[in-house]
Amino acid sequence: MKNLEERFPRALWVRLIIYIAVGHLFAAFIYFLFEAGAQQ
Repeated sequence: MKNLEERFPRALWVRLIIYIAVGHLFAAFIYFLFEAGAQQ
């Protein structure tokens, strides 16, 4: 695990987690819009 942390800095991991979280929120929002549009 130490070797993995040396290869990837902590800032890169934080940025990666943020991008994944924002991407999932954005995808969920688009999915919600399609579901709401299909109901009407």
